[in-house]
Amino acid sequence: MYLYLVQHAKAKSEEEDQARPLSEEGYRDIRKVALFLSKANLSIDSIWHSGKLRAKQTADVLAETLGVRDIKEVKGVAPLDEPEIIAEEILNSKSSIMIVGHLPHLSKLTSLLVLGDKERKVVNFQMGGVVCLKREEQTWSLRWFIIPEILSDL
Repeated sequence: MYLYLVQHAKAKSEEEDQARPLSEEGYRDIRKVALFLSKANLSIDSIWHSGKLRAKQTADVLAETLGVRDIKEVKGVAPLDEPEIIAEEILNSKSSIMIVGHLPHLSKLTSLLVLGDKERKVVNFQMGGVVCLKREEQTWSLRWFIIPEILSDL
């Protein structure tokens, strides 16, 4: 099973827009990442996202580009949610899932799955970045990490 963890792309500031939709730079970055991922032939069964607009918009771009039909808002992936909430659902799933969320939640979830300790940071997430974890038996490992800055304009 693969788990793809995505920090939402760059959003507008609260001063610009209280709803904090993606900025133009955020849209450019996540489109670039999505196009790159589409060439990797990933098998993603479902995309889960938080209820925040910036996460939904990021998830929508990924779903459209990657051809994922099952996209849904889920509880337990908001910025301050405890990672154990969604970790239980992930562990009970046999599907490959992409989760679009926020910091510090994604960082804590990754640390919990890989190290068994949500407080020991294992990855420095970046906006629009994607972390791929692989589960074999009961063990999770970090497979790869992509950030928009390292991708050339496609």
